[in-house]
Amino acid sequence: MDINTEVHNAYEVIKNGGIILYPTDTVWGIGCDASNEEAVAKIYALKQREESKSMICLMNSEKMVYAVFPKIPEVAWEILDLSEKPTTLILDGPKNVAKNIIASDNTLAIRIVKEPFCYKLMERMKRPLVSTSANISGMFTPKTFKEISPEILKGVDYVVNLHQDKVCKNPSTIIKLSLDSQVKIIRK
Repeated sequence: MDINTEVHNAYEVIKNGGIILYPTDTVWGIGCDASNEEAVAKIYALKQREESKSMICLMNSEKMVYAVFPKIPEVAWEILDLSEKPTTLILDGPKNVAKNIIASDNTLAIRIVKEPFCYKLMERMKRPLVSTSANISGMFTPKTFKEISPEILKGVDYVVNLHQDKVCKNPSTIIKLSLDSQVKIIRK
């Protein structure tokens, strides 16, 4: 399948409030427009996950990060520059995203991705993309497309037809950075 066709198809679904199943730089993800509260709610319902457990937002540029976080600790850029594997940062005080994707402590997890499909889709959306593992909450995270449950496959509005034979590596490292420069490693 052609990446540009898949970006177009996924964008059409997302623009209309739908949710997609797509390959990321780590595991397969369920996603939507991070500023669409109703679409975010559909993902929580599909995953049978409490809304108090927030999800990750993928972004494709520093500009997009600054549109969501007016203040970013300098160490955030250093961590991202030095990371050898996909790294998710949890930052304080997000804005311009759906309220139901922000954690109760007013933080949001983000990851800057270079994976071509995700990158091009966000270039088209001009917004961050929600990303949460393609499983029912509490169940194992699928490492391959074939391991994704029928319930998830049926529950999304579109399945991206790329990299379905790829074996996923581990999920990303997660680091929490507060504005007062505290650093906490959540997942290595």
